[in-house]
Amino acid sequence: MQLNFRGLPALVTGAGKGIGRDTAKALHALGAKVVAVSRTDADLVSLSKECPGIQTVCVDLGDWDATERALGNVGPVDLLVNNAAVAPLQPFLEVTKEVFDRSFDVNLRAVIQVSQIVARGLIARGAPGAIVNISSQASQRAITNHSVYCSTKGAMDMLTRVMALELGPHKIRVNAVNPTVVMTPMAQANWSDPQKAKAMLDRIPLGRFAEVENVVDVILFLLSDRSSMTTGSTVPVDGGFLAT
Repeated sequence: MQLNFRGLPALVTGAGKGIGRDTAKALHALGAKVVAVSRTDADLVSLSKECPGIQTVCVDLGDWDATERALGNVGPVDLLVNNAAVAPLQPFLEVTKEVFDRSFDVNLRAVIQVSQIVARGLIARGAPGAIVNISSQASQRAITNHSVYCSTKGAMDMLTRVMALELGPHKIRVNAVNPTVVMTPMAQANWSDPQKAKAMLDRIPLGRFAEVENVVDVILFLLSDRSSMTTGSTVPVDGGFLAT
């Protein structure tokens, strides 16, 4: 399947590492005009060197006012990937206000804010668009020590459906991708214990964690016209985890 995003403006959050970085690179390679957003300037500098032409914005999306200043006038955006996330893990009885607030600020509130900015611009221009939210299998299954993270992703799935409902009449499609563990730096930190990893792998029929490219391929499909009748969906990339 050949995809072509030539000339289309795209914005990717959490583009410094992992899924976001590879998504930004793939969109750039397919001709999109990419704006890459990350809170880590060094990651954006290395991305710019790797992919000359990508525009970078350094901002902590957990800060509402800073995000508004950084992205409020970002220019026309047709394609949006809400990938930025944090995943500090705590047992339920040890959850702190700081972890709760930070997780919901980045994983959910920032998705609302950035999507509002992009959707308002699309509506003002009368242009169609596509938004992909990066959720998780953790939105639909309980995982030990993930009470806050699971909650943010469960909320993201429902947010995706409501966004699709309200933005559909404006020809803006909204979908979510729900991966299993993807061996990004964040996942490696949380799943480096072989015993913990085995317990998860035993629940995945295909018997392996996802590669970043497995997720990026689905993101690209959902951004493309090849998925023009798909909106409000949550698409597992989980090796069958949610089927068990």
